[in-house]
Amino acid sequence: MTARPTFDAFAVTAPGLAPFASAELVALGIAPAATEPAGVSFTTDAAGLAAAQLGLRTVSRVIVRLASFRATAFHELERAARQVDWSTVLPAGAPFALRVTCRKSRLYHSDAVAERVAGAIARRIPGATWQQGVETADEPEETSVDADDPPQLFIVRFDRDRCTISADASGALLHRRGYRLAVGRAPLRETLAAAMLFGADHDPTRPLVDPMCGSGTIAIEAALRARRFAPGLRRRFAAERWPQTDAAAWREARAAATDAMLASAPAPILASDRDAGAIDAARANAERAGVAQDIELRVAPLSALEPPPGPGLLIANPPYGVRVGETKPLRDLFARLGQVARTRCAGWDLVLLSADRGLESQVGLPFTERFATSNGGIPVRLVRTRIPSLG
Repeated sequence: MTARPTFDAFAVTAPGLAPFASAELVALGIAPAATEPAGVSFTTDAAGLAAAQLGLRTVSRVIVRLASFRATAFHELERAARQVDWSTVLPAGAPFALRVTCRKSRLYHSDAVAERVAGAIARRIPGATWQQGVETADEPEETSVDADDPPQLFIVRFDRDRCTISADASGALLHRRGYRLAVGRAPLRETLAAAMLFGADHDPTRPLVDPMCGSGTIAIEAALRARRFAPGLRRRFAAERWPQTDAAAWREARAAATDAMLASAPAPILASDRDAGAIDAARANAERAGVAQDIELRVAPLSALEPPPGPGLLIANPPYGVRVGETKPLRDLFARLGQVARTRCAGWDLVLLSADRGLESQVGLPFTERFATSNGGIPVRLVRTRIPSLG
């Protein structure tokens, strides 16, 4: 019997989110090997690779290591790159893209490195075409290829003369669940919304309220999580197009994910916004996500909040001062949030994604930080507090 291949994989996350990815892997039955600032490494088989891609909520992409070697001159790089078995992940005639980063290495010119690696691929894969410009050297992880059907991406990293070559197994970034076509002025990525729920210790059996829901991403991610709806169930992945992919493993992983789903969310999920256009967008997104029946959407200002019987989770991504430019209206907004929380959500947990400690203080409750990351290039913190019970 032929041994099943294993994959040396890495789940890439935004800063601060790797612990949640590690916990997710454990929940999927995959043992994480090491947690690093940029993500989590793990070793798995074809079934685990499929399950990870379908089920991970806080991860930007999954990559698979193809080779690691030392090179201090271009002829060494060329020789080693020609030994990589590119045929396992790149079909004949397929397009590919490269992202190259060089750090403290004698080979420091990323464009020259890319040319050598592209040449090695072309020698091994008939008709393979390098799509230059799709990925640029030293490009941040979060601004990479984000198309519906991108070329196969190879990530080449030089660090202190050691070269690591990996293949992107995801394709379009994993935050692209397929439902968020309508977005607000400051869209929240699905992966960060999911991380907010993990950081909030979201209990799907208790009510959740988002009083500033925008296009509904937090509420939709909460409904998907409450129903055990695998976030990648309705999309395809780069690894499914690999020549040596295990199609049966993918079919079985999708069947298992489908069988695990619940028919409805076990507790109320309420999302409101004063902007009718935002609620229209949230409703359209929830319909596409298949969870419209699980979310009650309302056009309402914060002051009109009517939470369901609790206690539960009051969670929001309020406007950031750096985007609005006027702090006084935001101070008033945060103060009003604190007043509404204390009078109508006593005993609930309050969780905010915040970019300003001064604005947090206007809420009038003591927050603790759960994690720090960035949203749209803005440093943010997830903060949490328990709203005191009345009396």
